[in-house]
Amino acid sequence: MKELIENSQKAESAVLVCVDFGEYDAESALDELEELAKTAGAEVVARMVQKRDKPDNATYIGAGKLEELKEFCKDNEIDLLIFDTELSPSQTRNIEDETDVRVVDRTTLILDIFAGRAMSGEGKLQVELAQLKYSMPRLTGKGMQLSRLGGGIGTRGPGETKLESDRRHIRRRISALEEQLEQLEKRRNNLRSRRAKDGVQTVAIVGYTNAGKSTLMNTLTEAGVLAEDKLFATLDPTSRGLDLPDGRRVMLIDTVGLIRRLPHHLVEAFKSTLEEAASATVILNVCDASSEECGEHLRVTQDLLTELGCMNKPVISVMNKCDLVESIADLPTFGRTVMISAKSGEGLDKLLEAIAKELPPTRRQAKLLLPYSAAAAAAKFRAEGKVIVEDYKPEGIFLDVIAEMYLLDEYKDYIIEE
Repeated sequence: MKELIENSQKAESAVLVCVDFGEYDAESALDELEELAKTAGAEVVARMVQKRDKPDNATYIGAGKLEELKEFCKDNEIDLLIFDTELSPSQTRNIEDETDVRVVDRTTLILDIFAGRAMSGEGKLQVELAQLKYSMPRLTGKGMQLSRLGGGIGTRGPGETKLESDRRHIRRRISALEEQLEQLEKRRNNLRSRRAKDGVQTVAIVGYTNAGKSTLMNTLTEAGVLAEDKLFATLDPTSRGLDLPDGRRVMLIDTVGLIRRLPHHLVEAFKSTLEEAASATVILNVCDASSEECGEHLRVTQDLLTELGCMNKPVISVMNKCDLVESIADLPTFGRTVMISAKSGEGLDKLLEAIAKELPPTRRQAKLLLPYSAAAAAAKFRAEGKVIVEDYKPEGIFLDVIAEMYLLDEYKDYIIEE
C-alpha cells in the first residue's frame, strides 16, 4: 500500500511595522494591517510602532529603530517584515540588507491578496496589471550578476543588461494587458448600454471590505457568492435579478470591497469594475455597524463614490450586523439609512422598500377594463406587473395593477381610472 503524505506549508512569521506621524490612529491602522496579514496567510508575532515627524529617507524608521528591529528578528527567527506604508525601492533594499529579512509593504501585501482571490479572467488580468505597474519602478540590478554583458570570448559586442530586458518585457506585457482589458471594458460598456436600452434598473452594492456585501447578495438573491470573515473574500463582480415589493425587477450587482489607502494602481486596474457603481441607478453603501470605525468606513466609500462621479446618484447607507450592536441610536448615518442584519434577514423588507422608493418612477397604478377579446393583455399584466385586484365582470376583465408605463400606454384605451 502507498502511504499518502500531506504537505503542509508553515505560515510565515511576521512583524508589523508602523510609523506614527499623527495623520491617523496608528493602532487602528495596525489592526487592519494584521487582518490583511492573516488573510494573506502570515502569522503575526509582534508589532512595532515608531513615532516620528517624517519618514527617514534611507530606512523609513531610522537607524536606531532598524537596529532594534534587526535584533528582534534575529532572536525570534522572523520570516517577514510588513510595513504599513508604501516603501520606496531603496528603503526596501536598505531594510532587507540590514535585517536579512524579506520586506513587504502595504501595497505589495494587498496586491498579493488580490492575486490569490481573483477568480475570473478579467480579475486576474486586472491584478497582474496592477502588480506589474507597481513592480516596474522597483526593478533594480545587483551589479554584474544580472548582466548579460561579459568580458570574455563570445560575450563581447552589443547586448542589453538583464535589468533592461526585464523592463522591456514588462512594458510589453503591460501594453498587452491594457489592450485586453480595453476590449473587456468595451464589452462591459455594451452590456450597460443594452441594460439601459432595455430599461433595466441596476442596484450596486459597494462598501468597505468584510462589511457583509456578499452575505447580503446571497440572502437577497441566493447568488451563492463566497462569503467569508476575511478581507477581500470576493473580487469579481456578480449580477443577479432581484424582485422588489412593488413588482419591479432590478439587477443587483456586488462589487469589490474597499479599504483605506487603497493602492492607486488597484483603483486604476479595477476602474472598469468600480464603474458598475457609477452607472448604477441606486447605490447601497454597506457598512459593518458592529465595527468601532463604521463612520470612517462609510466616509472611505463615500469619497471613492465621489471620485467616480456618483455625487448625484441616490445612495442608501446600509448598516449591516445591527444584531451585534447594543444601541443603534449612536450609529453614524449618511443620508437615507437602513438598519439590517444580512445574516438573520432582519430589516431586509425595509431595505427593499427603500430601494423601490429611490428608483425613478417607471411604473404607475391604474385600473383597466379589458374586453374578453383582449384577455392576452391580462396575462401580460400578470407576468410583467403587479396585479392588486382581478375581477371578471359581464363586460370584461377588471384589473387594478401596478405596471410599467410602456405597458399601460400600450393598453391606454382600456384604462378607466389612474
